[in-house]
Amino acid sequence: MLGCVIRGQGDLRVEELPVPEPAPGQALVAVRYGGVCGSDLHYWRHGGVGDFRLREPMLLGHEVVGTVVSYGAGARGPAPGTPVAVHPATPCGVCPECAGGRRNVCRDTRYLGSAARFPHVQGGFAARVAVPAEQLRPLPDGLGLRRAALAEPLSVALHAVRRAGDVTGRHVLVTGAGPIGCLVVAAARAAGAARVTVTDLLPRALEYASAVGAGTVVRADDPEDAGWPQEVDVAVEASGVAAGLGACLRLVRRGGTVVQLGMLPPGQVPFAGNLVVSREIELRGAFRFDTEFDDALRLLAAEPALDALVSAVVPVREAESAFALAADRGRSCKVLLDFGG
Repeated sequence: MLGCVIRGQGDLRVEELPVPEPAPGQALVAVRYGGVCGSDLHYWRHGGVGDFRLREPMLLGHEVVGTVVSYGAGARGPAPGTPVAVHPATPCGVCPECAGGRRNVCRDTRYLGSAARFPHVQGGFAARVAVPAEQLRPLPDGLGLRRAALAEPLSVALHAVRRAGDVTGRHVLVTGAGPIGCLVVAAARAAGAARVTVTDLLPRALEYASAVGAGTVVRADDPEDAGWPQEVDVAVEASGVAAGLGACLRLVRRGGTVVQLGMLPPGQVPFAGNLVVSREIELRGAFRFDTEFDDALRLLAAEPALDALVSAVVPVREAESAFALAADRGRSCKVLLDFGG
């Protein structure tokens, strides 16, 4: 079978790999689509994500959907042939965070395609993957595999919006109109936001944001753009750059909430901390997700307009060109790898 392996900075290979046998408690899944995520691009371009650096070859990918093939001893789940999405996280279940209901920040979690621990957790970009059976989620009626491939990033967006609190009737600002930022728009609208404004540097990215419900889009490099709001109730920083966080802190109202979702560069990042104090701004982080995965599948089944975010589907043999396309935000939003039937 073919798999997409990163061996170091700039060293992405499509390799012939052995088909895994599901161990006890595991399910074997025939992967159909895998979404190329920003973290996958970071491993390819920089050899790491934030403080997580590659130390050995790693199978990439954590946004995967497919069909059940078989189970290992003692494992149960959807019947073979059932279309499923794979929840990429395996929390430890015993740390203080898991015990406190915050499994998304488990201190000993395993996450598909992540170099956060060593040996690395191998990912899902392969024609067959073996995963814990409890991570399988059957697709709701009416949801096809192509759109279901958005479940993982939509879960991230749903968690970020929940970290902001009740957004019903609120004006929400989203800085960054990449795939995650656009899905934050959809999540905010689904949560009852009255208005969503999105900023980005690229016109094409802003078009994707408009397609999924942004009421106003703003060129981030144009201070004269008429779309800039005077103030907003909630801001979600989804660009991963310090300038985006600065815009959120400047534009959120006194007593408002800013959620930092984009992964900022490693090390020290300057920000307008005095505004957090003088305006009593709530600054919160948002990392991954937990039960939002099931909510994401239901929302995807109900919102066919989210299909617009899948800008290309590329055969896995052409993985490097798929990664190059995904890295070019002027030409793409979400790029999927196709592992075949």
